[in-house]
Amino acid sequence: MYHLPQLKKTTQINAIAVMTSGGDSPGMNPAIRSVTRAALNQGVRVFGINRGYSGLIIGDIFELKSRNVTNIVQRGGTILKSDRCEAFKDPVVRHQAAEILKEHGIGGLIVIGGDGSLTGAHLLFHETGIPVIGLPGTIDNDIYGTDDTIGFDTALNTALEAIDKIRDTAISHERIFLVEVMGRNSGHIASQVGVACGAEMIIVPEIDFTLETLSFTLANQRAEGRGSSGIIVVAEGPRPGLTYRLARQLEIDGQTAGVCILGHIQRGGQPTGHDRVLASCLGAAAVTYLLAGETDIMVGIKNSKITAIPLLDIMEQKKPLNPELVQLAQLLHK
Repeated sequence: MYHLPQLKKTTQINAIAVMTSGGDSPGMNPAIRSVTRAALNQGVRVFGINRGYSGLIIGDIFELKSRNVTNIVQRGGTILKSDRCEAFKDPVVRHQAAEILKEHGIGGLIVIGGDGSLTGAHLLFHETGIPVIGLPGTIDNDIYGTDDTIGFDTALNTALEAIDKIRDTAISHERIFLVEVMGRNSGHIASQVGVACGAEMIIVPEIDFTLETLSFTLANQRAEGRGSSGIIVVAEGPRPGLTYRLARQLEIDGQTAGVCILGHIQRGGQPTGHDRVLASCLGAAAVTYLLAGETDIMVGIKNSKITAIPLLDIMEQKKPLNPELVQLAQLLHK
């Protein structure tokens, strides 16, 4: 259990809004529920914004009552829907969005999403003065300043369940399987999934490599009798098709490899208990911070404690990958 912040209400905010933006992640619904009921219990009205910033700029806003968030804690996805809004990159559009919020009497906005969504929240505050709080909602776990993000644990377990099934075939046929997980610019999913499933090798964007070297290393491991799991975990990387390119290189070097792209199944499904608790705590904390006069921050987790991180820090800094996980996977195959 995380310790919730104990702050006094110092603002006269009578209504807040909540939205989910960018890629959906399991646990967004528990976060919506927590924000809604934490605010209602303090006499603050709550509005939901459909489809993130895309819905905001057209005024797709409705009032949330307690009954609206009943029995959603176990549901994947987001009842508020989500979208990626290119138009919101325009300062003129952001000013229009602020006016729409004011027209509804909304005095603060809570945004649940990844770094792009939180950047939009930061710009909205600095250009219009609308108080904003961010929550880290992304399966990639790549947001600076927080040890964990809403949806990461569920995505990790979803990938593990799939890989455990793939492994049955890999062992039965003594074949290599390249399993691609999400992570264009981040290897957090790949590194943790790789260690947890006992992968022979983990390939992540943060560590430079060549296809030829990887193929050679894998061949040597097998020649030495190491690496019997048959599973190679590959983060998708910034260039589409990496996993297929590696499979072709392995074929050139005389090894046959099957390719499994897990894709969007990692985003779906019921959130784990961990993600439900995390989302519930962060949602309630976001309301506390907002009503205490805090703004332009993200509420995250650091060393198992709820903490506030300036949104500007999230924009300017990248969350590093722990290379020890990749090294651990290699060590356990020596």
